[in-house]
Amino acid sequence: MFSQMVQAGLGEFLFVFVFFLVGLVLPLSMVIINFVLGPRTQGARRLASYESGMPPIGTAWMQFGASYYIFCLIFLAFDVDVLYLFPVLIAYQRSTGAFELVELFIFLLLIGLAIAYAWRKGAFKWR
Repeated sequence: MFSQMVQAGLGEFLFVFVFFLVGLVLPLSMVIINFVLGPRTQGARRLASYESGMPPIGTAWMQFGASYYIFCLIFLAFDVDVLYLFPVLIAYQRSTGAFELVELFIFLLLIGLAIAYAWRKGAFKWR
């Protein structure tokens, strides 16, 4: 069967299929084993909040300021932008034209404008 797949040009996809199959079977087997062997207890202590083995203080429902969420979203957005820059810079090293350089500067300008806008709105001030 494997020789027929190699002749058809599908031999390389066999490894992908095996990897996909292991990626499905392994987590499912772990969940099933946990369900079968795991303890089934109920009660007030089971439903209590867990804080690193220490008794909880107060309720688990705390309100955070909106500035915290805005700061986190800005961090995630610029983190993704920086991760995008690495492959762009590698691709620019292989290119010869000025078009790619202009695209890179436009991208950096947009990132800079977004930082300036967030700064002007006061998103980086911790209140």
